[in-house]
Amino acid sequence: MAIKTKRLTTAQATILFLQNQYVSRDGKEQPFFAGCFGIFGHGNVAGIGQALAQYPSFKYYQCRNEQAMVHSAIAYAKTKNRLGAFACTTSIGPGATNMITGAATATINRIPVLLLPGDIFATRQVAPVLQQLEANYSQDISVNDCFKPVSKYWDRINRPEQIITALPEAMRVLTSPVETGAVTLCMPQDVQAEAFDFPASLFEKRVWPVQRLRPDKQALLKAVAAIKDAKKPIIIAGGGVLYSEASAELKKLVNATGIPVAETFAGKGSLRYDEPQNLGAAGVTGTPGAIAMAAAADVVIGIGTRYSDFTTISEAAFQNKSVKFVNINVAEFDAFKHSAIPLVGDAREVLKELNSLLKDYKVPAAYRTQVVRYNKEWDEKVESVYRYSHGVPMSQGEIIGAVNSASADKDIVLCAAGSLPGDLHKLWRTRDPKGFHLEYGYSCMGYEIAGGLGAKMADPSREVYVMVGDGSYLMLSQEIITSIQEGIKLTIILINNNGYASIGGLSASLGTEGFGTRYLYRNPKTGQLNGKPLPVDLAANAASMGATVIKAENIAALKTALEEAKKMTKTTVIYVEADREHRVGGYAWWEVPVAEVSSSKKVKEAYAKLAKNKSTQKNY
Repeated sequence: MAIKTKRLTTAQATILFLQNQYVSRDGKEQPFFAGCFGIFGHGNVAGIGQALAQYPSFKYYQCRNEQAMVHSAIAYAKTKNRLGAFACTTSIGPGATNMITGAATATINRIPVLLLPGDIFATRQVAPVLQQLEANYSQDISVNDCFKPVSKYWDRINRPEQIITALPEAMRVLTSPVETGAVTLCMPQDVQAEAFDFPASLFEKRVWPVQRLRPDKQALLKAVAAIKDAKKPIIIAGGGVLYSEASAELKKLVNATGIPVAETFAGKGSLRYDEPQNLGAAGVTGTPGAIAMAAAADVVIGIGTRYSDFTTISEAAFQNKSVKFVNINVAEFDAFKHSAIPLVGDAREVLKELNSLLKDYKVPAAYRTQVVRYNKEWDEKVESVYRYSHGVPMSQGEIIGAVNSASADKDIVLCAAGSLPGDLHKLWRTRDPKGFHLEYGYSCMGYEIAGGLGAKMADPSREVYVMVGDGSYLMLSQEIITSIQEGIKLTIILINNNGYASIGGLSASLGTEGFGTRYLYRNPKTGQLNGKPLPVDLAANAASMGATVIKAENIAALKTALEEAKKMTKTTVIYVEADREHRVGGYAWWEVPVAEVSSSKKVKEAYAKLAKNKSTQKNY
């Protein structure tokens, strides 16, 4: 019996395959791809570009920057709990390499995104082509090889029939809770346009099950015994809690047992902010209660966390000499960290089992009382920051308070870099599991506006509040145009503090006094960048891209602007200025190298402080 075939170009076959891929979890089935972001050039216009034009049901979105399109794809997938994704296509050369930062952002955060960069001619008959990198030791190389270290799966399609095996492998990785990240299929431009008789079965509907793995029984019993012996346990809730939709099971566990929870950046929203067992932010940007209880903990239960240095306070968070770790994670790599009892499995399913096995366990009454006290004390602190009247320019804390108060329970606040993430981590009152969207695995400047676009596309029912500083805004703001083009409304709070405030503060703490972190003219007398402020009008810039712009000079005007923005139907930018020197206090240290020798007294003092803090670090 002859095999049915379809004669298609490689690009056409790729798009037809992608639009027939579905994902299923808990019996709920949905298309995996929402479409394709792209910018066309000579490496993809006649291949992927032609295929997208031929198959308009696989929707194409025009973007302004290749890095930004990946950020949008990441935010979409993150908001979808990794059950939906985008493809991203570019030309060869700079179009492709512009995506590398986005690829790293996706892989570090373990978010699925499919990258389809154009590549050189596979035939090599025409070489070097425009934008081709030549090497004198190999002809089997292009700039797309740079994607290898930042991709979870990488392949170059040198013949059309190679996609028959490559595309299913790409889907296996993209839909795997353990392996997911950036998947890169490099597409030589001639191969994209080359035709082949593909088996028709390749284009049939495929449903990829996202399985909920369960842990080893003996490891589970060992973990339960360790928790039952604990007098001061603490849970570190990471992004895995949210991706597995485990918040209800977590709430059930902590309400019954009294075990407190501290949330990482990715895990914030695992519990409502006012849940009595919620200590708030964990780690370097943590709350006093979370830091104190982590230091005293005898058992640390990590759920869906990879224990970054911000979470572990540079390996100084957990000071109890007898501390034990129980790690719940779908990834074996993370489950074994800190010599833990590894519970390799889905967070929701493991928590269900723990809820059954720990039904008779409760923390000591005094410990539970202290947890509740810490929760209330921190909420009082947050309220005082929200109500603080700094005058003009405003403080960043009161700006956050105004946005939080204006937002509804299910709305999303989105941020990535600068001084905002730390303040948001501590101060944002999260009321919904998807209400706090921080890209902090890579803390990639420029993610914010493009990410806001992706988050809003994933759930149009939610208002998305993008909070972005002038530093990130100046790096990547042009996706405002895409939001206008697509009729996707964002509310962007653009905070101008005339430079890199976060790194300026870090610089000052290291004794280098904020060198090179302000946006100033070069001083002709000193030769340094310490002259007058630059006359850049960011509000006018945003308006030039089609956004509605509202300037708010004080806190009352900001609150009014936020209410006005709710009535708007297109992207609205609220421009405010903040006092970069008025900071929300921190309660922990973070290891950053300090010059070992220096002529500066302040640098010497910073080095001595570093040495003292390093003495608290532990190896597990």
